[in-house]
Amino acid sequence: MIRALLAVPALALAAPAAANAPATGAYGTVRRGPITPICRVGYPCDAPASNTLIQFTGNGKTTRVRTGDRGQYRVRLKPGRYAVSRTYTGPGSIRPGSIRVPATRFVHVNLFIDTGIR
Repeated sequence: MIRALLAVPALALAAPAAANAPATGAYGTVRRGPITPICRVGYPCDAPASNTLIQFTGNGKTTRVRTGDRGQYRVRLKPGRYAVSRTYTGPGSIRPGSIRVPATRFVHVNLFIDTGIR
């Protein structure tokens, strides 16, 4: 009975610490390119990847986020290392292919999708 009473205060102390944990995750923009076979001076060679589904896989879980009109994204993720990919299976790869989310904050990571146009 005494052990049970001692365990309750320890749990009460642990709960506020978890509730006060900082929000963590990643944010940034996603661009795609090249968007034309020939890049010319004065004309954009890449563009925002709007309405694109990006997934982050790590810690035994996959989290998906859709980019906004200007290619922006923000996703809450627990601290750790994540593989980054697109749900679309067509041509093109995404860089960087992995990110690390720190334990104390959101990390700024801009992503780039190589369209494969050459």
